[in-house]
Amino acid sequence: MNTAMQHKTPFLTANKEAYESWKKWKLEQQPAAENLAKPVVVCDHASLTQSELDAIRQRVRATNWALFRLEERDTLDQKTIKQFASQLGLNRLDANLKSEQSGVSAICVKEQKGTPYIPYTSRQLSWHTDGYYNDTDNQIRGFLLYCVQQATEGGTSELMDHELLYIMLRDEDPAMIDALMHPQAMTIPANIENGVEIRPDHTGPVFSIDAVGNLHMRYSARTRNISWRDDAYTKRAAKRIVELMTDAEYPVIRYRLQPGEGVVNNNILHRRDAFTDGDTAEQQRLFYRARFCDRIAQTDYQNG
Repeated sequence: MNTAMQHKTPFLTANKEAYESWKKWKLEQQPAAENLAKPVVVCDHASLTQSELDAIRQRVRATNWALFRLEERDTLDQKTIKQFASQLGLNRLDANLKSEQSGVSAICVKEQKGTPYIPYTSRQLSWHTDGYYNDTDNQIRGFLLYCVQQATEGGTSELMDHELLYIMLRDEDPAMIDALMHPQAMTIPANIENGVEIRPDHTGPVFSIDAVGNLHMRYSARTRNISWRDDAYTKRAAKRIVELMTDAEYPVIRYRLQPGEGVVNNNILHRRDAFTDGDTAEQQRLFYRARFCDRIAQTDYQNG
């Protein structure tokens, strides 16, 4: 972030006037909770219309995420999901350890050896942003999650714009924001499978600001395999995040994606309930997830 951006970004606690102006704009943009849960209908995944693009971008500029629904005749697979995402400016795919050859992950219950990865079980997921264990140069800025088949029971997601959490924390005490922006705020220990290190430790901030002024969040509420900086404000902030997410001042949206529906977002906070699969293949939960080092195009802070 250059010097000029440092002086005008609302996300540095020293810039109080810029923050108050941005906060006023941000809160004015928030749609009613019932409107947040209304997906943008997409007629052809291979060729989004200008009105469809505008509807998605407008929602993402305001809230950092948008639901979409494909028409009944349309569907996405691991190849076409990338084509769909590219129209939103999501191109730099993050191929993680558990993704398929296509770089798109099939999220379903899988037999796992070594270190178990929670998304591939039916257990609940705690609040997190995606790729919180990635190194600083490969942060996940956006992702797309698409429902192919829901579970028989459960599997509801909860979603929250990380910028709203930032507002709650900063309004309570800006010192917590400074602590969470410290380069040693949160450490994810190395990933070791069968005695082999496949990913080293990664230490970095929770909140950071990218080169053009967007607020990015890197976070996991997991209590295991997370190490917080030994500092009073950092520990207080980590505790308050959990408390605020439990009793948030701003809407936390609960939504159970149905087949043909998905969510695109600038890596917002999210969690998922536990679920139960049925006995047949048609009753097995299957989602596709594509993660990117890009934000959704035309949703940057200065374009708000």
